[in-house]
Amino acid sequence: MKQRQVVVVGAGAVGLATAWRVQQRFPDAVVTVVEKEAAVAKHQTGNNSGVLHCGLAYRPGSAKARLAVRGIAQMVEFCREHGIPHDVCGKLVVAAREEQVPRLEALRERGAQNGLQGLELLDPPRMREREPHVSGVRALLVPGEGIVDYEKVCGTLARLIGESGGRVVCGAAVRAFHRDGAGWRVAAGTHELPADVLITCGGLQADRLARLAGERPEVSIVPFRGDYYKLRAGREHLVNHLIYPVADPQFPFLGVHFTRMIRGGIECGPNAVLALKREGYGRTDFNLRDAAAAMSFPGLWRFLGRHTRMCASELRRAFSQRLFCEALQTLVPEVREQDIEPAGAGVRAQAMRPDGYLVEDFDVIQRANAIHVLNAPSPAATACLAIGEEIASRLDQ
Repeated sequence: MKQRQVVVVGAGAVGLATAWRVQQRFPDAVVTVVEKEAAVAKHQTGNNSGVLHCGLAYRPGSAKARLAVRGIAQMVEFCREHGIPHDVCGKLVVAAREEQVPRLEALRERGAQNGLQGLELLDPPRMREREPHVSGVRALLVPGEGIVDYEKVCGTLARLIGESGGRVVCGAAVRAFHRDGAGWRVAAGTHELPADVLITCGGLQADRLARLAGERPEVSIVPFRGDYYKLRAGREHLVNHLIYPVADPQFPFLGVHFTRMIRGGIECGPNAVLALKREGYGRTDFNLRDAAAAMSFPGLWRFLGRHTRMCASELRRAFSQRLFCEALQTLVPEVREQDIEPAGAGVRAQAMRPDGYLVEDFDVIQRANAIHVLNAPSPAATACLAIGEEIASRLDQ
């Protein structure tokens, strides 16, 4: 009997986890992962803050909520089994002002609906038992959240794929997808790979890969860069674990926060500004094709019109360490401008609709011989094993 050939495009957390789950479900399949970069986890997965998200804020019943809750349990077990550094240290979500408390209570209710355990509202004295330097009127303790080394997660997944008879081919940018009977031929780098099933997990290039395979998705990827700072040595004692603000429901992102890193140190951020290069991590990085794609997409202009003040504020903060520090001071007032220093950036691949609204949930296109992951921003890294499991199960269909 002919072995099923499966090609997965993209060696971030979702692509690697999907390839591994396909191997587990179909041990006789020949699985190949192709990645354009020279190593795995070079974009979203390797440039985030390493948080394990447990499903607090996601709409009950959504794929994000369901897969985050299942995924964090799977990720913690995977890390324990393979000796990957991680810590379920918990986090505080802090209401800085009284008018934010109802949103905090709504978050607790939403988390409870998603099945989270141990959620607790804390008054200021109890907040400061956990985080002595935090400021606010109330906080939500989320004990199930944590931190992990996602690069090691991906390295381990790549090793397991190889040990199970598959392979991860780096330095192999996709050039074309060709129909080949009921399947495909994938031109990637110098390789021509047969595929009975094609799975694309392209992150920042997700919409382009889907279009290359003949799809016509309505949504487009709009890249948002997030800048990070870190606390300087000697001031890291100001933060013990994870400290987040109460998210503004009018703002599509979480706001700047503090994260204790699994490799040491405290990271602060990110903000969120439009990136003019999909894989551009510097403030002035520019790519003509990427910028033209964003600027010609009507959804972006509708988004900017809807969130003009917020976008302007984020842009100013991107070029001002003082303004960035002021945002951090709403959570930890003792942080001074001289206490923080730049610490890199990440770019979030966010699918946006033509009406200017962000695609809030994970978004996947399924065909008889292809699956395309169109939208998988945070918490996709946390949930990658559950996402991969679900995609693998679709191959039965």
